[in-house]
Amino acid sequence: MRSKQEHTEAILRNRKTAIVVNTRSRRGRRHLGEALRQLRTAGFPPRDLYRITDPTRLRSILDDALAGEPDLLVVGGGDGTLSSALRHLHVDGAGRDVALGVLPMGTTNNFARSLGIPLSLSGAVAVLTSGKVADIDVGIAGDRPFANLVSFGVSVEVAGTVKPWLKRLIGRAAYPMTALTVLPGHTPFKAYLTVDGTRHELLTHQLNIANGRFHGGWQIARDAGIDNRRLVAYQLGSGKRLRLLAETMARAATGRWRSMAGASFVTGSEMLLETVPPLAADIDGEVRLTTPLTIRSIPNGVRVMVPADFMDT
Repeated sequence: MRSKQEHTEAILRNRKTAIVVNTRSRRGRRHLGEALRQLRTAGFPPRDLYRITDPTRLRSILDDALAGEPDLLVVGGGDGTLSSALRHLHVDGAGRDVALGVLPMGTTNNFARSLGIPLSLSGAVAVLTSGKVADIDVGIAGDRPFANLVSFGVSVEVAGTVKPWLKRLIGRAAYPMTALTVLPGHTPFKAYLTVDGTRHELLTHQLNIANGRFHGGWQIARDAGIDNRRLVAYQLGSGKRLRLLAETMARAATGRWRSMAGASFVTGSEMLLETVPPLAADIDGEVRLTTPLTIRSIPNGVRVMVPADFMDT
Protein backbone atom coordinates (compact mmCIF):
# COMPACT_ATOMS: atom_id res chain seq x y z
CA MET A 1 0.00 0.00 0.00
CA ARG A 2 1.52 3.32 -1.07
CA SER A 3 1.57 6.29 1.23
CA LYS A 4 -1.15 8.84 0.54
CA GLN A 5 1.42 11.31 -0.79
CA GLU A 6 2.95 8.69 -3.11
CA HIS A 7 -0.52 7.77 -4.33
CA THR A 8 -1.43 11.40 -5.01
CA GLU A 9 1.78 11.94 -6.95
CA ALA A 10 1.19 8.78 -9.03
CA ILE A 11 -2.32 9.94 -9.99
CA LEU A 12 -1.14 13.38 -11.06
CA ARG A 13 1.92 12.04 -12.86
CA ASN A 14 0.61 8.94 -14.65
CA ARG A 15 -3.13 9.70 -15.02
CA LYS A 16 -3.80 5.95 -14.91
CA THR A 17 -7.56 6.25 -14.56
CA ALA A 18 -10.70 4.20 -15.14
CA ILE A 19 -13.96 6.14 -15.56
CA VAL A 20 -17.39 4.71 -14.74
CA VAL A 21 -20.53 6.80 -15.34
CA ASN A 22 -24.05 5.73 -14.42
CA THR A 23 -26.18 7.11 -17.24
CA ARG A 24 -29.29 6.15 -15.25
CA SER A 25 -28.47 8.61 -12.45
CA ARG A 26 -30.28 11.94 -12.23
CA ARG A 27 -27.62 13.87 -14.17
CA GLY A 28 -25.57 11.04 -15.64
CA ARG A 29 -27.04 10.80 -19.11
CA ARG A 30 -27.55 14.55 -19.56
CA HIS A 31 -24.04 15.52 -18.48
CA LEU A 32 -22.00 12.56 -19.72
CA GLY A 33 -20.62 14.39 -22.76
CA GLU A 34 -19.70 17.48 -20.74
CA ALA A 35 -18.09 15.35 -18.03
CA LEU A 36 -15.91 13.55 -20.57
CA ARG A 37 -14.92 16.85 -22.19
CA GLN A 38 -13.86 18.32 -18.87
CA LEU A 39 -11.97 15.17 -17.85
CA ARG A 40 -10.13 15.20 -21.18
CA THR A 41 -9.24 18.87 -20.74
CA ALA A 42 -8.01 18.16 -17.21
CA GLY A 43 -5.64 15.50 -18.50
CA PHE A 44 -7.73 12.40 -17.80
CA PRO A 45 -8.51 11.05 -21.28
CA PRO A 46 -11.38 8.54 -21.10
CA ARG A 47 -9.46 5.61 -22.53
CA ASP A 48 -10.97 3.18 -20.01
CA LEU A 49 -14.58 4.40 -20.04
CA TYR A 50 -17.49 2.31 -18.80
CA ARG A 51 -21.11 3.44 -19.24
CA ILE A 52 -23.73 1.96 -16.94
CA THR A 53 -27.00 1.67 -18.82
CA ASP A 54 -28.29 -1.36 -16.91
CA PRO A 55 -28.02 -1.01 -13.09
CA THR A 56 -27.97 -4.80 -12.67
CA ARG A 57 -24.54 -4.82 -14.36
CA LEU A 58 -23.02 -2.24 -12.03
CA ARG A 59 -20.97 -4.71 -10.03
CA SER A 60 -19.54 -6.52 -13.05
CA ILE A 61 -18.68 -3.20 -14.69
CA LEU A 62 -16.82 -2.06 -11.57
CA ASP A 63 -14.94 -5.37 -11.60
CA ASP A 64 -13.94 -4.74 -15.22
CA ALA A 65 -12.86 -1.18 -14.44
CA LEU A 66 -10.63 -2.33 -11.57
CA ALA A 67 -9.12 -5.20 -13.54
CA GLY A 68 -6.75 -2.75 -15.23
CA GLU A 69 -5.36 -1.74 -11.81
CA PRO A 70 -5.89 2.02 -12.15
CA ASP A 71 -4.49 4.48 -9.62
CA LEU A 72 -7.79 6.35 -9.72
CA LEU A 73 -11.33 5.07 -10.24
CA VAL A 74 -13.53 8.02 -11.24
CA VAL A 75 -17.22 7.28 -10.69
CA GLY A 76 -20.06 9.50 -11.87
CA GLY A 77 -23.44 8.84 -10.34
CA GLY A 78 -25.57 9.14 -7.24
CA ASP A 79 -25.01 7.86 -3.72
CA GLY A 80 -26.08 4.32 -4.62
CA THR A 81 -23.52 4.07 -7.41
CA LEU A 82 -20.76 5.55 -5.25
CA SER A 83 -21.61 3.25 -2.36
CA SER A 84 -21.26 0.25 -4.70
CA ALA A 85 -17.88 1.55 -5.80
CA LEU A 86 -16.83 1.95 -2.18
CA ARG A 87 -17.76 -1.68 -1.48
CA HIS A 88 -15.53 -2.74 -4.37
CA LEU A 89 -12.64 -0.74 -2.94
CA HIS A 90 -13.10 -2.00 0.63
CA VAL A 91 -12.28 -5.70 0.47
CA ASP A 92 -11.85 -8.13 3.39
CA GLY A 93 -11.79 -5.35 5.96
CA ALA A 94 -9.21 -3.19 4.20
CA GLY A 95 -8.98 -0.69 1.38
CA ARG A 96 -7.40 -1.34 -2.01
CA ASP A 97 -4.50 0.68 -3.36
CA VAL A 98 -6.92 2.56 -5.61
CA ALA A 99 -8.43 5.98 -4.90
CA LEU A 100 -12.06 6.80 -5.64
CA GLY A 101 -12.72 10.00 -7.58
CA VAL A 102 -16.24 11.41 -7.30
CA LEU A 103 -18.40 13.07 -9.96
CA PRO A 104 -21.67 13.88 -8.13
CA MET A 105 -24.53 13.16 -10.54
CA GLY A 106 -27.27 12.01 -8.18
CA THR A 107 -30.22 13.49 -6.35
CA THR A 108 -28.88 14.17 -2.84
CA ASN A 109 -25.12 13.57 -3.33
CA ASN A 110 -24.57 12.97 0.40
CA PHE A 111 -21.19 11.28 -0.10
CA ALA A 112 -19.77 14.14 -2.18
CA ARG A 113 -21.10 16.69 0.34
CA SER A 114 -19.47 14.80 3.24
CA LEU A 115 -16.12 14.96 1.43
CA GLY A 116 -16.45 18.66 0.64
CA ILE A 117 -16.48 17.96 -3.11
CA PRO A 118 -18.22 20.67 -5.18
CA LEU A 119 -21.48 19.55 -6.75
CA SER A 120 -20.68 21.21 -10.08
CA LEU A 121 -18.88 19.11 -12.68
CA SER A 122 -16.12 21.67 -13.09
CA GLY A 123 -15.55 21.81 -9.34
CA ALA A 124 -15.52 18.04 -8.95
CA VAL A 125 -13.08 17.60 -11.87
CA ALA A 126 -10.84 20.28 -10.36
CA VAL A 127 -10.51 18.12 -7.22
CA LEU A 128 -8.98 15.38 -9.37
CA THR A 129 -6.20 17.71 -10.51
CA SER A 130 -5.62 19.84 -7.40
CA GLY A 131 -6.76 17.60 -4.55
CA LYS A 132 -5.11 14.84 -2.55
CA VAL A 133 -5.62 11.20 -1.60
CA ALA A 134 -7.17 10.65 1.83
CA ASP A 135 -8.19 7.60 3.84
CA ILE A 136 -11.74 7.86 5.19
CA ASP A 137 -13.91 5.73 7.45
CA VAL A 138 -16.24 3.04 6.14
CA GLY A 139 -19.36 1.88 7.94
CA ILE A 140 -20.13 -1.83 8.20
CA ALA A 141 -23.71 -2.98 8.79
CA GLY A 142 -23.54 -6.70 9.47
CA ASP A 143 -21.22 -7.68 6.62
CA ARG A 144 -22.20 -4.82 4.27
CA PRO A 145 -19.86 -1.83 3.85
CA PHE A 146 -21.59 1.53 3.43
CA ALA A 147 -20.56 5.11 2.82
CA ASN A 148 -23.38 7.23 4.20
CA LEU A 149 -26.31 5.86 6.13
CA VAL A 150 -28.23 2.89 7.49
CA SER A 151 -31.87 3.75 8.14
CA PHE A 152 -34.91 2.01 9.59
CA GLY A 153 -38.62 2.81 9.46
CA VAL A 154 -40.42 5.18 7.12
CA SER A 155 -37.37 5.77 4.91
CA VAL A 156 -37.25 2.09 3.90
CA GLU A 157 -40.79 2.36 2.53
CA VAL A 158 -39.98 5.70 0.91
CA ALA A 159 -36.90 4.24 -0.83
CA GLY A 160 -39.06 1.53 -2.36
CA THR A 161 -41.88 3.92 -3.28
CA VAL A 162 -40.27 7.13 -4.59
CA LYS A 163 -40.64 7.42 -8.35
CA PRO A 164 -37.48 7.83 -10.48
CA TRP A 165 -39.23 10.43 -12.66
CA LEU A 166 -40.07 12.48 -9.56
CA LYS A 167 -36.41 12.45 -8.45
CA ARG A 168 -35.36 13.61 -11.90
CA LEU A 169 -38.00 16.36 -11.86
CA ILE A 170 -37.64 17.90 -8.38
CA GLY A 171 -34.45 16.37 -6.96
CA ARG A 172 -34.08 15.70 -3.25
CA ALA A 173 -37.53 17.14 -2.48
CA ALA A 174 -38.95 13.91 -3.95
CA TYR A 175 -38.12 12.05 -0.73
CA PRO A 176 -40.07 14.19 1.79
CA MET A 177 -42.96 14.44 -0.68
CA THR A 178 -43.11 10.65 -0.95
CA ALA A 179 -42.83 10.35 2.84
CA LEU A 180 -46.04 12.38 3.20
CA THR A 181 -47.90 9.66 1.30
CA VAL A 182 -46.31 6.80 3.28
CA LEU A 183 -46.44 8.20 6.82
CA PRO A 184 -50.23 8.08 7.46
CA GLY A 185 -50.22 4.28 7.30
CA HIS A 186 -46.88 3.73 9.09
CA THR A 187 -46.70 2.14 12.56
CA PRO A 188 -44.00 3.25 15.06
CA PHE A 189 -41.50 0.70 16.36
CA LYS A 190 -39.43 0.16 19.51
CA ALA A 191 -35.67 0.31 19.13
CA TYR A 192 -32.96 -0.73 21.58
CA LEU A 193 -29.53 0.69 20.80
CA THR A 194 -26.53 -0.56 22.80
CA VAL A 195 -23.39 1.60 22.60
CA ASP A 196 -20.35 1.32 24.92
CA GLY A 197 -22.33 -0.79 27.39
CA THR A 198 -25.27 1.64 27.61
CA ARG A 199 -28.68 0.56 26.30
CA HIS A 200 -30.89 3.28 24.83
CA GLU A 201 -34.62 2.65 24.33
CA LEU A 202 -36.88 4.66 22.06
CA LEU A 203 -40.19 4.61 20.21
CA THR A 204 -40.08 6.16 16.77
CA HIS A 205 -41.10 6.05 13.12
CA GLN A 206 -37.55 6.67 11.87
CA LEU A 207 -34.02 5.83 13.09
CA ASN A 208 -30.82 6.70 11.20
CA ILE A 209 -27.23 5.62 11.83
CA ALA A 210 -24.81 7.74 9.80
CA ASN A 211 -21.19 7.33 8.82
CA GLY A 212 -21.19 10.52 6.74
CA ARG A 213 -22.06 14.11 7.46
CA PHE A 214 -25.20 14.53 5.32
CA HIS A 215 -28.61 12.90 4.99
CA GLY A 216 -31.09 13.84 2.30
CA GLY A 217 -28.73 16.57 1.13
CA TRP A 218 -28.91 18.32 4.54
CA GLN A 219 -26.20 18.44 7.19
CA ILE A 220 -26.87 16.20 10.19
CA ALA A 221 -24.86 18.34 12.63
CA ARG A 222 -22.00 20.78 12.34
CA ASP A 223 -19.51 18.39 13.98
CA ALA A 224 -20.62 15.18 12.23
CA GLY A 225 -18.01 13.80 9.85
CA ILE A 226 -16.99 10.95 7.59
CA ASP A 227 -13.47 10.65 9.02
CA ASN A 228 -13.87 10.92 12.80
CA ARG A 229 -14.07 7.23 13.80
CA ARG A 230 -17.66 7.67 14.98
CA LEU A 231 -21.10 6.64 13.87
CA VAL A 232 -24.01 8.95 14.69
CA ALA A 233 -27.42 7.51 15.59
CA TYR A 234 -30.48 9.72 15.80
CA GLN A 235 -34.23 9.35 15.62
CA LEU A 236 -36.58 11.69 13.80
CA GLY A 237 -39.52 12.61 15.97
CA SER A 238 -41.01 10.01 18.29
CA GLY A 239 -43.96 7.66 18.00
CA LYS A 240 -46.11 10.54 16.77
CA ARG A 241 -46.33 11.25 13.05
CA LEU A 242 -46.56 15.03 13.35
CA ARG A 243 -43.42 15.12 15.48
CA LEU A 244 -41.59 13.19 12.76
CA LEU A 245 -42.55 15.82 10.18
CA ALA A 246 -41.60 18.67 12.52
CA GLU A 247 -38.28 17.10 13.48
CA THR A 248 -37.39 16.38 9.83
CA MET A 249 -37.94 20.02 8.89
CA ALA A 250 -36.13 21.29 12.00
CA ARG A 251 -33.07 19.12 11.35
CA ALA A 252 -32.91 20.26 7.74
CA ALA A 253 -33.03 23.88 8.89
CA THR A 254 -30.72 23.66 11.93
CA GLY A 255 -28.21 20.91 11.11
CA ARG A 256 -25.43 23.32 10.29
CA TRP A 257 -25.67 24.86 13.79
CA ARG A 258 -26.59 21.83 15.91
CA SER A 259 -23.87 19.93 17.77
CA MET A 260 -23.70 16.18 18.34
CA ALA A 261 -23.28 16.98 22.03
CA GLY A 262 -27.07 17.41 22.12
CA ALA A 263 -29.15 14.72 23.80
CA SER A 264 -30.80 13.64 20.53
CA PHE A 265 -27.58 12.04 19.22
CA VAL A 266 -25.89 8.78 20.24
CA THR A 267 -22.33 8.33 18.97
CA GLY A 268 -19.86 5.46 19.04
CA SER A 269 -17.61 3.25 16.95
CA GLU A 270 -19.87 0.19 17.31
CA MET A 271 -23.62 -0.13 17.88
CA LEU A 272 -25.98 -3.07 18.39
CA LEU A 273 -29.51 -2.34 17.20
CA GLU A 274 -32.51 -4.48 18.18
CA THR A 275 -36.08 -3.57 17.18
CA VAL A 276 -39.62 -4.74 17.92
CA PRO A 277 -40.76 -5.87 15.44
CA PRO A 278 -37.63 -6.88 13.44
CA LEU A 279 -37.07 -4.33 10.66
CA ALA A 280 -35.40 -4.23 7.27
CA ALA A 281 -32.35 -2.00 6.96
CA ASP A 282 -31.87 0.47 4.11
CA ILE A 283 -28.09 0.44 3.62
CA ASP A 284 -27.19 3.31 1.31
CA GLY A 285 -30.32 2.69 -0.72
CA GLU A 286 -30.21 -1.11 -0.73
CA VAL A 287 -32.62 -3.04 1.50
CA ARG A 288 -30.57 -6.08 2.41
CA LEU A 289 -30.48 -7.04 6.10
CA THR A 290 -32.82 -7.08 9.09
CA THR A 291 -32.45 -6.35 12.79
CA PRO A 292 -30.87 -7.29 15.14
CA LEU A 293 -27.81 -5.78 13.51
CA THR A 294 -24.33 -4.74 14.59
CA ILE A 295 -23.03 -1.59 12.90
CA ARG A 296 -19.37 -0.54 13.11
CA SER A 297 -17.01 2.16 11.89
CA ILE A 298 -13.83 0.98 10.14
CA PRO A 299 -11.11 3.68 10.30
CA ASN A 300 -9.27 4.43 7.03
CA GLY A 301 -11.40 1.88 5.20
CA VAL A 302 -11.17 3.34 1.70
CA ARG A 303 -9.08 5.83 -0.30
CA VAL A 304 -10.69 8.82 -1.99
CA MET A 305 -9.60 11.92 -3.87
CA VAL A 306 -10.64 14.96 -1.82
CA PRO A 307 -10.07 18.74 -1.87
CA ALA A 308 -6.67 19.86 -0.62
CA ASP A 309 -8.20 21.43 2.50
CA PHE A 310 -10.06 18.28 3.59
CA MET A 311 -9.15 17.39 7.21
CA ASP A 312 -7.70 13.88 6.85
CA THR A 313 -7.29 12.14 10.20
